[in-house]
Amino acid sequence: MSIILASASPRRRELLGVITPDFTAVSIDADETLPADIPALTASEYLAEIKAAAAAEIYPDDTVIGCDTTVICGGEILGKPKDKEECRRFMNMLSGITHQVATGCCIISKGCKTSFTEITDVTFRQLTAEEIEEYISTDEPYDKAGGYGIQGKAALLIEKINGDYFNVVGLPLSRLNQMLNIAKE
Repeated sequence: MSIILASASPRRRELLGVITPDFTAVSIDADETLPADIPALTASEYLAEIKAAAAAEIYPDDTVIGCDTTVICGGEILGKPKDKEECRRFMNMLSGITHQVATGCCIISKGCKTSFTEITDVTFRQLTAEEIEEYISTDEPYDKAGGYGIQGKAALLIEKINGDYFNVVGLPLSRLNQMLNIAKE
């Protein structure tokens, strides 16, 4: 039985390699449309379950992991910014406040499904307009939820975090490892 990571994210692939080098990462085409009334803190787990279920149909004899990360500020899910203007708006929203990063994970193994959401509080320091412009002028923000990567230049914008750092990167390593060990039993 192999482990299948249903994710195209290079960050998730690198992080899962900390748990095990023996896995296959696949890109899964699944409808990631959220229901209009879904609570923001449950959206990532909902999407993780969709990705895992789609992968489990293709790899029914393997252990499948689906993941999704959302950045939530003031009850709003901040996705990947589509352009510089949206990224600027995100940075202004995040400046000087604490927001939540939720990563949902779903494991499907031997016909059993287990899912969870890990939440980390991230506090940005008060940013100047110049700092925002400098950051959004890089390539870093545009393929990341919330428009920032804590593991990159955005580390300079963050005052503190409360919770799992790797969760903010995109994969809550400790909790996922515990859940995978349970799934093996």
